[in-house]
Amino acid sequence: MKIVITGLGVLAPNGLSVPSFWDAMCSGKSGIDTITGFDITDFPITIAGELTGFDPENYVERREMRKLDRFSILALAAAHEAIQHSGLNLDSINLERVGVILGTGVGGIQTLEEQHLALTTRGPRRVSPHFVPKMIANIAAGQIAIKYGFQGPNQTVTSACASANDAIGFSLRLLRAGDADIIFAGGSEASVSPLPMAGFAKMKALTQKNDVPSEASRPFDLDRKGFVMGEGAGFLVLETEEHAEKRNAVILAELAGYGATDDAFHVTQPVKGGTGAVNAMKLAMNDGKFNLEDIQYINAHGTSTYYNDKNETSAIRTLFGSQADTIKVSSTKSMTGHLLGASGAIEAIACVKAIESGRIPPTINYTTPDPECDLDYVPNQSEKLSITGILSNSFGFGGHNAVLSFRPWEKN
Repeated sequence: MKIVITGLGVLAPNGLSVPSFWDAMCSGKSGIDTITGFDITDFPITIAGELTGFDPENYVERREMRKLDRFSILALAAAHEAIQHSGLNLDSINLERVGVILGTGVGGIQTLEEQHLALTTRGPRRVSPHFVPKMIANIAAGQIAIKYGFQGPNQTVTSACASANDAIGFSLRLLRAGDADIIFAGGSEASVSPLPMAGFAKMKALTQKNDVPSEASRPFDLDRKGFVMGEGAGFLVLETEEHAEKRNAVILAELAGYGATDDAFHVTQPVKGGTGAVNAMKLAMNDGKFNLEDIQYINAHGTSTYYNDKNETSAIRTLFGSQADTIKVSSTKSMTGHLLGASGAIEAIACVKAIESGRIPPTINYTTPDPECDLDYVPNQSEKLSITGILSNSFGFGGHNAVLSFRPWEKN
């Protein structure tokens, strides 16, 4: 059974809709700038990928705002665009067969921060009755289901930075199993806030190259110093091929395969040589019935950290051997920053658009090659390429590895 993609919705630091996001990707436009959402006076890190110009009132009524964490609002906005893009008529489909599977790393962290402050400064009576249903990680998927009446499988996946890829992969399997006809699959994250920023800074995971924000995220470059935090959301409308054809949907691409492993090595560092990543890529290819020579492009996890970039490069070389030199590999995090649990969703959208347009987004800020990172990273400018197969990699703290495979859809 083929599972196809019929709709996309995205909020990213460099684009608040699919068209603007893809234009920015192809032109190498960064969405990283100085943080405006909170006071950065005492922070060593002052940059992030925020959603500049995003107006939540375009998607949520003002009276509902106090009941929703920002990560839920972002999810609702991206789901709205995905519905419109898919051409779905909600009055003509069986809503009991429509599901939502969402990935998030930290869920309602902004609500947790706000309500902990209320507790410690004003006492327990000042904690909001909306605190728990705003904060819990599953609530964004639940809110989407409530808004649109989707009564099918509704789950939330938390596997750190692999969350969205796992959510999309689980959706693939649920659709193949016959548990739904349509699933909205993706991720949402609103982690550009004081506590996550302070925590990642203390770990020395974030770059402190604050002077030129747009140049701070530089995956695979010798001068990379760490990742840049980003926020946003993305959804793909996944359908069984039969259901999509029956409603005469425009099919954008095929979600062909999924592979997931764990390094079982270290809480934050990838295993040397990227063996877990190798196995996840291999599983995604086998699930999608790809041969090595079928893959032309890999959307890399590419965080701009020393260990990830080196080990991901090693993993690609191990799996593809000499053929690795012919594969285009790029990190779109160079333009968006790292959206943690939502990163795989917006990167999956970039993969679908690459198939649709025949264009590979670049890795920007690639100026000084690293001898340990020696692949074709599509430096600084997008490239035209006819694509038969794509892998999209996401790796997370805890050793989680989740890889998706895509191909152009061909009618049987």
